[in-house]
This record gives sequence, structure tokens and C-alpha cells, in this order.
Amino acid sequence: MTREEKKWLRIAACRVRQGVIEATHSAKSGHPGGSLSAADVLTYLYFRRMRIDPAEPRWEDRDRFVLSKGHAAPGLYSTLANRGFFPVEELKTLRRVGSRLQGHPNMNLTPGVDMSTGSLGQGVSTAVGMALGAKKKGSGVRVYALLGDGEIQEGQVWEAMMFSAHYKLDNLVVIVDNNNLQIDGAITEVMSPYPIDKKLEAFGFFVQNVDGHDFDALEAAFDAAEAEKGRPSAIVMKTVKGKGVSFMENQAGWHGKAPNDEQYQAAMDELAAALQKVEAE
Repeated sequence: MTREEKKWLRIAACRVRQGVIEATHSAKSGHPGGSLSAADVLTYLYFRRMRIDPAEPRWEDRDRFVLSKGHAAPGLYSTLANRGFFPVEELKTLRRVGSRLQGHPNMNLTPGVDMSTGSLGQGVSTAVGMALGAKKKGSGVRVYALLGDGEIQEGQVWEAMMFSAHYKLDNLVVIVDNNNLQIDGAITEVMSPYPIDKKLEAFGFFVQNVDGHDFDALEAAFDAAEAEKGRPSAIVMKTVKGKGVSFMENQAGWHGKAPNDEQYQAAMDELAAALQKVEAE
């Protein structure tokens, strides 16, 4: 990745984060914390990695993405909007009656959403089905599923992992957003899933641990996952919940709380300054 390419991704990620704050503030509800921690990987996937076409959201040969942690919908919506699937201005309609942008993704409403998600643990199972279907058809479609580290406390997740390895779904990449916080606090205190990497390895996955905010590290990990044959891949990303907004960072309270007017302005000022800094580099 060239310096200019990485700069372009950093600019896009700043704008994705601004969209998360804009949407949740407008809705007066939503989940900013986990949306912000995943903003970099969402930006990387949609702006660099995945074969997609915003002008043809249902293109049959597109790569698929499943937001298994469906409550992080503001992050996905902001990414899709900034990528051109629908107007950025529409982010202000989050969770409103009649809006295409509801609290969890709906594939029947929102351009660019490949699977409706909400109940934790179920999204990755649908991603596994997509990957198996692509294999059966002999297509080159790759499937990416993003899970929360609290979400993997769900038993259904591990059934999906076992299935994936059994059927050698090397077109599947499971991504775990390991920000170490869920709605009730630290995952270590609620119900620890650690060691995440060793458990995934035991289920038959090719596993990599990366810094989820480092675009070079993400590129290397996804390259290696695509090169791996005969087994599914998992990328465990170490991230910061609320990344990019200092007063939200590493705070479980921002899991599912919208910023008020003062907090909105502080967050948008901080993100605008970060964007200006990157653009000036």
C-alpha cells in the first residue's frame, strides 16, 4: 500500500466516524462505541478490499459482508453512505419511522446491506451459508463477517465455526472486533472468551492477531487470509472502543448511548481536526 493510498483510507475512516456521530446524535440513540472501533476495518473492506459496485448493490458476483454484531449498524451505514450506496445526508434519518436506516441492518431496505442482522450469534451462521453457497456454485465470491468479542460468548457462533472448518470454507474470513468491552463492562468480567485466537485455532481456523486500527497490518492479514487454502480464516483485531473520540475511548458506557448536543459538538470538532491533520500530511 502506498503512502497516498493509506492517506486516502485514513481520510475515509475519519469521515466514516463523523457519520457515526452524526447519525447517533440525530437519532438520540444507537451504538457509537462499537461502530467507532470497527470504523477502520469497515473502511478498509469497502474502500479497498471487497469487490463491490455501489451502482449495482445486488451484483451477483460481489463479495459479501455480514455485520454479525448488528447493533454497530451506524458504522456500516456511514461506510456505505461514504462509499456511495446512498446519500451521506441520509445518515441523519437513523432509526426514524420510514427510514431505510433502522437500528439493525435490513437487507430489504438498505442498499449495500447483504444480510439482515440483530440477534447476536446469528449473523456469522448466515455468512457461513453464503460461503458454502458460493463454494457449491464454484464462484469466486468471498465472504466477510464481523463479530463483537462479547458476541462470541454465544454458543451458536461456535457451531458456525465448527461447520466452517468441516466444509473447508477458505472463502470465509471471520473478523473479531476485540475492544474488550460489551454493554455490561469488560468481557473478562462478564464472561471471558479468552484466549480467542487459540479457541479459533482449535476449531480449525487459520488465525491472525492484528492491530485493527493499522491499515498496513489489516492489508497484510487479509492478503494472508486470501492466500490460505483448505480452511477458513479468522482475524482477531485488537481495537479501542470509541476510537477517534477521546472521551468515548475505552468507556463501556458509550456502547449504546447517543451524544447530547455538547458531546456531539466536541466529538465532531475532534474528528474535524483529525481529518484536517491527515489531509495536510
